[in-house]
Amino acid sequence: MKKTIAVASGGTSSEYVISMKSASTILSFIDRERYNPYQVVISQEGWYVLHNEHKLPINKDNFSFQLDGQEIKFDFVYNTIHGTPGEDGKVQGYFDLLGIPYSGCDVITSSITFNKNLCKRVIASYGITTPQSVMLNRQMNYEIDQLARELDFPCFVKPNNGGSSFGASKVDLAGQLETAINLAFEHDTEVLIEEYIQGTEMTCGVFTQDGKAQALPITEVVSKNAFFDFKAKYEGDSEEITPARISEAQTEECQKLSERIYTLLNCRGLARIDYLMKEGVFYFIEANTTPGFSLESIIPQQIRAAGIEISHIVNQQITI
Repeated sequence: MKKTIAVASGGTSSEYVISMKSASTILSFIDRERYNPYQVVISQEGWYVLHNEHKLPINKDNFSFQLDGQEIKFDFVYNTIHGTPGEDGKVQGYFDLLGIPYSGCDVITSSITFNKNLCKRVIASYGITTPQSVMLNRQMNYEIDQLARELDFPCFVKPNNGGSSFGASKVDLAGQLETAINLAFEHDTEVLIEEYIQGTEMTCGVFTQDGKAQALPITEVVSKNAFFDFKAKYEGDSEEITPARISEAQTEECQKLSERIYTLLNCRGLARIDYLMKEGVFYFIEANTTPGFSLESIIPQQIRAAGIEISHIVNQQITI
């Protein structure tokens, strides 16, 4: 008997549109001979199943919906919600309470990796190199002028919790700092100010194969903008080169490091580890536990470069 799969999408953050694209891709690769997949949208508008252009409301008591007078319950949730509540542990806790298995990381790993400052500190505690940083929150008393005197420029200012580079800025001059902080605060209650590393942007996908972390080919990101921002990621303002133009030794080092970070953070399913490489040193930037999965996204590019069928990886994530 076919299992019923919810492809959870949407969310309540700025990454809603990206999540909907990822869900569409995932749905196209799910094996219909083994599964009955439905797209579930979790948004500020409500929770519902998109079915034949109709919105069928979700019963939050047991995560079910009504179709042709019959209650449909889900056997598994394929999580494609980028940002909150799908990448920060909130929906994971909900599904845990209901006893419904899901793809990707659990509550603790999701909450740690979504908090950039906390994740960086965890990773640094294992001796892994990461840029120096300062975190602000709305309750803190800080003086822009004093902060500017203490910082080195250029630097990066970004929301501490979030993705797709929404609200992130490269700050070249002290006079730009306040504007950048205010922009980041529009997206989060915490702001991370990070040391600028003049290096090459690298990212490495990792998934679980036979119970162990398995790295994918590395992607080198060459942004046309000041950094790998939203336009660079999703509107073509970047060149993504897979495999990256680095030596075999550097490739192996980055892949082993990515597998180690994935394992240390207790990641499950597909994840993506981002770095800046300067003078041969890989600086850990962040871990993405629900990475974008549109056909243009980096993870599908890496899967293709590895010579693996995307459908194989997608259906591998459904563990019932």
